[in-house]
Parts: sequence; structure tokens; C-alpha cells
Amino acid sequence: MGVYALASAQELVTINGKVTDESGDVIPGVNVYAENGNNKTTTDHQGNFSLSVPKTTLTIKFSYVGYITASRNINQNKEKITLNISLSPTKSDLQQVEITGRKEKTYKNTATFIGSKSEILLKDLPQSVSYASKELIADQGAVRVGEVVKNFSGVNQFTFYDDITIRGFRINGGSNTQLINGMRTSTGFWKQPLANYLERVEVLKGPSSALYGNASPGGVINRVTKKPLAETRKSLSLSMGSYNTFRALGDVTGPANKDSTLLYRLNFGYEDANSFRDMQFDKNLIIAPSLTFLPSKNTSLNFDLVYNDSKSRLDRGQSVFGNGNLYSTPQSTSLNTGNDHLNEKTYNVSLSLNHRFSENLNFTASYMKTGYSEDLYEHRSANTYALDATGKSVDNLIAMQIFNRIRKRYIDNFSGFINYKLKTGKIEQTIVAGYDYASEKLPVGASQLTATNYRNAANTGSISFVKSEYDKDPTNYIKKFLVVNNLLVPNVPSFNLNDVMASQRMQDDSKNFFTQAAYDPTYYFLNAGYVQDNIKFGKLQALLGLRYEYYTDYSNYLKPTQATANSKALLPRFGLVYSAITNINLYGTYVMGYTPQTASAISNPNAGGPFDPLKSNMIEFGAKTSWLDERLTASAAIYQIKQKNVLYNANVVGQPDLLRSVGEERSRGIEFDIIGRIIPQLSILASYSYNEASITDSPIASEIGRQKPNAPHHTANIWAKYSITSGILKGLGIGGGSNYVDSRILSIDATQTIPSYTLFNAAFYYNVGKVQVQFNMNNITNKVHWVGGYDYLRLFPGTPSNYLFTLGYTFN
Repeated sequence: MGVYALASAQELVTINGKVTDESGDVIPGVNVYAENGNNKTTTDHQGNFSLSVPKTTLTIKFSYVGYITASRNINQNKEKITLNISLSPTKSDLQQVEITGRKEKTYKNTATFIGSKSEILLKDLPQSVSYASKELIADQGAVRVGEVVKNFSGVNQFTFYDDITIRGFRINGGSNTQLINGMRTSTGFWKQPLANYLERVEVLKGPSSALYGNASPGGVINRVTKKPLAETRKSLSLSMGSYNTFRALGDVTGPANKDSTLLYRLNFGYEDANSFRDMQFDKNLIIAPSLTFLPSKNTSLNFDLVYNDSKSRLDRGQSVFGNGNLYSTPQSTSLNTGNDHLNEKTYNVSLSLNHRFSENLNFTASYMKTGYSEDLYEHRSANTYALDATGKSVDNLIAMQIFNRIRKRYIDNFSGFINYKLKTGKIEQTIVAGYDYASEKLPVGASQLTATNYRNAANTGSISFVKSEYDKDPTNYIKKFLVVNNLLVPNVPSFNLNDVMASQRMQDDSKNFFTQAAYDPTYYFLNAGYVQDNIKFGKLQALLGLRYEYYTDYSNYLKPTQATANSKALLPRFGLVYSAITNINLYGTYVMGYTPQTASAISNPNAGGPFDPLKSNMIEFGAKTSWLDERLTASAAIYQIKQKNVLYNANVVGQPDLLRSVGEERSRGIEFDIIGRIIPQLSILASYSYNEASITDSPIASEIGRQKPNAPHHTANIWAKYSITSGILKGLGIGGGSNYVDSRILSIDATQTIPSYTLFNAAFYYNVGKVQVQFNMNNITNKVHWVGGYDYLRLFPGTPSNYLFTLGYTFN
């Protein structure tokens, strides 16, 4: 009896068929699977499928994003079954927040929440958006946002930090103008966290102040966290690679109760890695739980937490000899010593509520709190070479300073809005009206000790060297300083590029003279109200928005001299979309932006000021298209962005953080993006941008017309992956691509540049059952390059040829 039962259980039935939509068009990539088993497949580019399942199987399911999941019972008495299915599209009512996880497993995404405070199809948004899905991120072996942005047109790294350039304008994670799930936050800036908890990374190009308040005119980055799914999925991966890299990542999700009203997801990651850079390492722990409660079909409650604990050293970049030769020092050379450390802890916790009062009226409310703590001890350059007794730079000696800083920062923000849909004749409207609150506080307790400059003649303290004072009376002025071997004796020993190992040894810093740097508490908050109307009439759509924002900043916060500074802005947004034909939308948009530049917003007490706020505007025209039965999308954009009151380093000796304002900058360019699948087995992403970002008005006439720092004219990227889905090589895949970044200037004086570079990357994949093996090779040709920098004392070299081996396992 037992033998008979075993034989019966192994008997199979083969199901063949085709999946189409209601109009009869085939749907490639549909998930076809047994309800109570692991047997699954997808439809090919002609909509056909073939699936073998045990005869004990009762139901086959068909699912695809944008369509209602279909179920079909099968006849267990047959060995071969033909089953043709027609899927119905989901209702057009779009959810107001990202409630549950994205089920797609491709590079392509069809909708976004970043551009309109509610879900909108990408083709209907009159503004350019670039994105990378978790599938693309995983296939490329990328683990940080800085590695992901290479896929976006008009986006490139600025430094090693969480610091990038969008359309020629810098945006960094130190300010709270970056987004997580559409909420304002900060990433801490110095170190980029792991990205394994992200569903996708997306960039809304151009000023986004009409939606989110103060933000970079180049664009805003939104990190979308993975949300719970109503189906059980579990995965674990282990990675090992170059520079003693070890990484363990996990992702589990599913329903927490029988009726699936409570869904959960937990992402976690651990990393222990060294670097091609001397003295550098990263030890990261990230935990990201998420819960979704669905008490009724009209109400959802989301909870998200992202906690990151990072231990490392802060890498300020590579320095070269004063002769200006980029290749005069190894790219591995860092200025750290063995007693440096950077310990950071960050958490982002959010709670969001979405309730549908009726088919036409929805309400959304979200609150997020960010906490950041920093414990930093670093040896870094003073952004200049050491001096001899005549005030002349010594080309092989880097002037050094020590920062010992402890601080915390807290960011709170709330967003509440209603979404109302109405139809009057042939006119359809979606009206959004809401209120935002955001604040940032650097509380009491922050401290910074700094050791810098040169020792006085009595060797009892440190003083700065001012060349203009030396020139007035060289003989008497130099008597103020301690001089040995015709060199000014530095407070902190200079870094000798001719003896790197000796300079990197752990030092006895007790002999240095430290001063308490000003690090007073700071606090600002803003209140904003906005209204937006998306009007649709036939083939024409108009997106009209207006935001009023009132910003309050406290200077000398909590001191007797505390003073309040206020600024306000009225920010319009106009966009038009015209559906020329079924698969081509044309659009145009005008948006304005602003960013206060107070002490709180800049988060640097040594920056100077007060400064006038940044003011910007953008005009953009473009087209968005879809091809090959919606499998492949393409977009093109042409734009102009103007910004006033930009800050640059003042380059004042002894004040390396001091800033100054220039008049106006302008960025003009074109962009192209392609993403999707040419056939079900071949996924592709490609982009190209041309950008001319330059200074158009400045108090210094020679600066007018100069290219903005770290703003390349040309960038290009391509990545493709081919997977074999049948035959003896089934489960095998190969990926490959290339990235090009044009040459850039590093500083506003345009005297220092870094060259262009082209990188080639490849990957191999093999899936067998629940196991995936992946091998990534990056910078295959070992191209020497620099991803960015500030000057030749702070260069940020790109990683040499490296590899990563990953073993993954999925289970139910």
C-alpha cells in the first residue's frame, strides 16, 4: 500500500496553454504556479506556458502585476491538459501609499508615489524619474546607493560619502532633503548604509519643493523600503569577495495570521569588509522590520523601522604630491592612523495610516522620526600642504588636523493629505490637499575638539600662519612660530607622502594642543500647506500644484542671545501630459524650488553666514513611451535649471569650512532612459545624458562660464541580463554592462580636473531549485579612475578590479 501511494504521488500532469488579456493580446512574464506546491513557470514572449505538476494538485494560479490573479481547477484524471486564460486588469483606483510589497520580479516598474503624493503611472507624471528595482540592484551585486546611481541618467557620485550630483547639482545625506518612503530624512552623510532593505531607489529629477519643501534643484532621492507581502517568501544569501569582504543578508515576509490581515517583513544584514584603501574597514549591522495591518478593505496601517549600526574609519580621500600629478601616489593611500574611528548609529521609524472613506475620498497620514549619533575621531588633511619658514608649500608634506566629535541629530516630520476624485462630464480630477511639518534638532551635548595649525615659538599652543602678515614683516612675523629645519612645526605632525607607513602609525595625540570648537545646539522647523489638482480631459492631463512653506530657524539656540529667523516661499508647479498615441505620452513642466541656508540647515557652525536662501526653477519637456506589449519603456527629456545664491568654499587659510556665495548657476541638458525586457529572457537598462552645468553670474568675473565641480558633460550606462529558461542549460544566466563618466573639474577655480573613465562589469548566475549561485566581476579591465573629489588633496578613487561570490537560498 505504501509503495502504491508513493508511485501515485510521483505521477505528473502536464498543463499547456496561453495567457492573454481581455482584448486578446498575449501577456508575457505571467507567473503560473501550483497553489500547494513549488512547481512554477512564466509565460514566454508569445504568452505560452508549459507546467508539470503532481496529480495531487487541485488548483493552478496565474498572477501578473496590473491584473487580477486568476485560479483554475484541473482535472486530475488527465495526463495532459490545455488551459487558456484571459486575465482582467485591476481596478483603476490606485492606492494612496505604498501599502504592500511589489510582486514584480523584473527591472521594470510601472508606477511611482514620489511624483504626486499618491500612486501615479510613470507615463502620466510630467517630470523625469529614474529608478532601480531590487532585482537590478541584486543582479549587479550593488549594496549601496552610491553604486546604484550609476544606472541613472544625469546622476553621478561626488565623493565616497552619501553625496551625489544630479543634473550638475550636489545633494548629500547630511541634510534632511533625502527621502525614505516619501518622508524627509538624513542618512548621516559619512557612510552609506547597506541597501538590502530597499525595494527600489528612485530619483525625481528637478526641484521638488512644491511637494517636499526645501530640496536640491537637481532632484531628490527616494529610498523605498521593502513592504510585507501577502504570500510567504524567505531568502538568505552569503557573499564573499575582494578585500576580505563577508556579507550575510536575509529577507522574510508573509502573513502573520490566518486571514492575512497582519503582514510582516524582516530584512537584516551584516557586513565585515576591508577596502583597497589603506586603514579602511566597514562593519555594519542593519535590521529593518515592517508590519502592515489591514483591519478592513478600506483601512491600512504600516509600521517601518530601519536601524543601522556602523563601525568604520572616515575616509577623506587620496592626496597627491604638490606637483599636481594624479598618479604620484598610490590610490590606496589614505591619511588615517590606527587610532581613528567613526561609530555611527541611525534609525528611521515611521507609522502611516491610509483610510478610504468612499470610492472617491482617501486620507493618508504619516509620521517619521530619524535619530542619528556620531562618535568620530579622525586624522585628516587641513586641505593644504605644510609650510616652510618662508610660507612656501612643501610638496610632499600634507598639513594635518584632528577632529574629535560627538553629536546627535533628530529629525521629525509629519505629512497628512486627502485625495479626492471627481468626474464632471468628460473631465476627471484628482485633488490632493495636505499639510507638512518637519523639524531638525542638534541637541545640547554636542562637542568637538580640534587640533590644527602650527606651534607658537614658546611651544605652548597653536596659531595659524597668515601669508599676508608674513609678507608685511617676514623677520618679525616668523618669530611667532616654532621653526625646526626651516619648517614651521605643525601642531599635528604632517603626513609625509615619502614615508606613508610611518605617517599612518598610531600616534600619541596627547602632545597636541586641542581647542574646543563651537558646536552650539541648532533647531529649525517648517510648516507647509499645499494643494494639487490632476485634471484629465481626453488625451490631455494637467498637473497643477501650489505649496506655501514657512520656515523658522533659531540662531544661538538656547543661548541668552537666541534669535529667530523666518523665511517663507510660495512654490508653484505646472505640468501637462498629452497622449499622442496609445504608447507615447508627451509632457512639459515648470517647477520652482528653494532651500534655506541657515546655520541649522547647513549643519556646520564654521560655514559662516547668514546666507540668502537658494532659489531655483526648472523648465522640462519630454516623452515617455512603451513598446513590445508594455515590456519595454523609454523616456527622453530636455531641461533647463537655474539656481541663485549657491555656496562654495571660500578657500580662506585657517578656515577650511568657510563658505561664500556666488550669483547664479544654470544647468541645461538632455537625457535618455530605457528599461524593461526585449524578450522575457532578456532584461536591459540603458541611459545617456548630456549636461552643461556652469556658473552664469559671480562677483568674480573669471568664474563666469566655468563648469560646475563634479558635473560631467556626458554620462552613459548599459546593463543587460539574459536567462536561459529551458533545455540542458536551464537556470543559467549572464549579465554585463558598462559605465562611462566624462572628465570633471574638482573646484570652482577649474585648475584641477579628473579624467573620464569607462568601466566594464559582468556577472554569471545559476539557479538550481531553491539555490542560486552568483558571481560578479566589476571593473574587469582594472581601470584607474576617480569617482569624484574636492581637490588634489581630497580625491576619491574608484575601486580597482574586484569580485563578489554570492550563494543564495530561498525557502517557503
